[in-house]
Amino acid sequence: MAIPALIAGVAEPLLSITDTAVVGNVDLNATEALSAVGIAGAFISMLVWVFGQTRSAISALVSQYLGANKLDDIKTLPAQAIAIILLISIVVIGISYPFAEYILNFYNAKGIVLDYSSSYFQIRIFGLPFTLLTFAIFGVFRGLQNTFIPMVIAILGTLLNIILDIALVHGIDGLIPAMHVDGAAYASLIAQFFMAILSVILLLKKTQIPLTISFPFHRELPKMAVMILNLIIRTTALNVALYFGTAFAAEYGAEYSAAYTILFYIWLFGAFIIDGYSSAGNILSGKLYGEKNYIELVKLSERLIRYAIIVGIVMVLIGGFLYYPIGRFFTKEAAVLEEFYAVFWLVLAMQPICAIAFIFDGIFKGLGKMAVLRNVLLVSTFVVFVPAIFILDTLDLKLYAVWIAFALWIAARGFPLIYFFRKEFVPKTKKVS
Repeated sequence: MAIPALIAGVAEPLLSITDTAVVGNVDLNATEALSAVGIAGAFISMLVWVFGQTRSAISALVSQYLGANKLDDIKTLPAQAIAIILLISIVVIGISYPFAEYILNFYNAKGIVLDYSSSYFQIRIFGLPFTLLTFAIFGVFRGLQNTFIPMVIAILGTLLNIILDIALVHGIDGLIPAMHVDGAAYASLIAQFFMAILSVILLLKKTQIPLTISFPFHRELPKMAVMILNLIIRTTALNVALYFGTAFAAEYGAEYSAAYTILFYIWLFGAFIIDGYSSAGNILSGKLYGEKNYIELVKLSERLIRYAIIVGIVMVLIGGFLYYPIGRFFTKEAAVLEEFYAVFWLVLAMQPICAIAFIFDGIFKGLGKMAVLRNVLLVSTFVVFVPAIFILDTLDLKLYAVWIAFALWIAARGFPLIYFFRKEFVPKTKKVS
């Protein structure tokens, strides 16, 4: 389950990584363009993460009903949840589109960087409903223990995005004019639309879950709403950390912001690779919890910790081996590469700790214990990350300040979840045995 989920999970960050790599190698204002894509992409990612939490809630409930052998009782819920989140996404577009410059200026985007980021944002924001629809359908498939179909959709969407990025950013002589930053935005938008349509088709063909809205509302909808609300509060706190990281880097200068953009998307790519195992934890923990099989649930958590550490170490080794080629893949700007290489080792060193944190995120989502995730994220953000980045900034550490704060934040997220999980479920295994 984890390997297909891993591949499917990297779809969204790969859209941004492709934009970053292609834009970072343009002939005109490459550093400013790269910084702009990073700033606008950070805000778009925030919106996707905040409102994409429907995926985890749907996955948790579907997997629990599957484990309890009551799948027919939950068939009408996904369509109702999807309809609500799509309406919310349209409202978000209506609010954010006219105020793009004000929002991005809040991220310390100025001058030509602000112009580029506003233009990029005002195109890509229309992909939000398509991404949320795709995420929600992925949640249904995951709840049904099927990670293969989301993988196929993600692969096809990513390949389409890569082709369109190259064609639209640089242009094709005599056929397509070079569109610079706007071309990257259009490439992502088209790929998101394609993935949404393919997701709908495969859901209707491969499952018995309908997308027609029926009334009355499902009895689990209030429970799902509470789950989503807790996840939204949690993800808002998460994005406070991401906002400060982006804003501080932008304040240091265009070369720091561009280097941070590359580092951030590499870190995000690693996070979504680990999310494959996190998704397996989400899927299986929900099913085992529905079965009340606490012995296997604890065994699952222990196996996933081992896998997470192994994957994290492998990512460190690969990143170390390709340390210099990775930077040059994204940009040829010497000032940007200097800042990137100075801090890249720290981003790599975080990976095993990130792996543990993301694994237990997935397990707690599968259990439906979103309030625990909310509380841990609030504490790790406002008690650990925010004070850390402000204190380290006074030491003039620049990007080191940002990434040391992120490392502390990740540790504060992961280790408490292990404690809470074992405190609740290890005693239950003894009662069963």
